Amino acid sequence: MQKYRPFLIIALVLAIAIIGAMLLLRSSWKQSLDVPTPTPQAVSKTQAIPAQVVVTLEEFGDYQCPPCGELHPTLKQLKQESGPNLNFVFRNLPLTTIHKNSLVAAQAAEAARMQNRFWEMHDLLYREQAVWAKTQDVQSLFNSYAGMIGLDLERFKKDVGGEEVKAKVESDRKRGEALGVKNTPTIFLNNQSLPPTSLNPTALRAAVDAAVKEKTKVLK
Repeated sequence: MQKYRPFLIIALVLAIAIIGAMLLLRSSWKQSLDVPTPTPQAVSKTQAIPAQVVVTLEEFGDYQCPPCGELHPTLKQLKQESGPNLNFVFRNLPLTTIHKNSLVAAQAAEAARMQNRFWEMHDLLYREQAVWAKTQDVQSLFNSYAGMIGLDLERFKKDVGGEEVKAKVESDRKRGEALGVKNTPTIFLNNQSLPPTSLNPTALRAAVDAAVKEKTKVLK
């Protein structure tokens, strides 16, 4: 019996190893079954407003005009909220007889446009309206604004008094004249003039929403 003992021990060890391997294999197989099936990523919801629905809001404004400055935050927010569905166009209409710095401000904004920074200068001019409107050396202040928004200062100084900028401001003025615009701010929504009573945050937002809905119906 003793001479068979080594063989029995070897057989026992092999049996234990085989059983252990089978148990390990079964556990691994079970775990693979328990792994949850990956959930497909949620499909992004289609925008409520089709991308091709675009309404145009055209403002004739004067950078030194207080009511324009008061309306600016509302228009900026509408532009941000509506995204590509709102084409916001600003037209320069400096009322130079009552606002001495308005023309230079319009030229500063258009000079910034030459370096693709129009909206940055546009926002800054309205935000700082109370400061530069009373400044004697306004051009020096506008030069500092140009530096603040990262413009090439030497190019900006050249463009402010350049023919291209002057022509753009004059073109806006002539368009306003052709449409009978006399005051600022004046707003056209899809080429329809909005009454002064609509130039407040609630009414303006309602008018834009109505225009978007109307255009959405046409495309359906």
